[in-house]
Amino acid sequence: MAYARTADGQYEFFAAPKPKRWRGLFSRLFDTILEGRQHAAEREIAVYLESSGKFLTDEAEREIERILSSSTRI
Repeated sequence: MAYARTADGQYEFFAAPKPKRWRGLFSRLFDTILEGRQHAAEREIAVYLESSGKFLTDEAEREIERILSSSTRI
């Protein structure tokens, strides 16, 4: 008995392009909230550095950490 080869298994070594991953509403919303908080923290750091002399010293770094950890705005 003879078997005929089909074309189904012949071209398996070609990878099909993967479709772009669709992101859900809650994933995009969560990312947007995190990005907004990041920008708010960066703005608050910029305001502090402007008012304290524009140099990032050890003392300024500790003060920024204290401000950001106790801030209810972020």
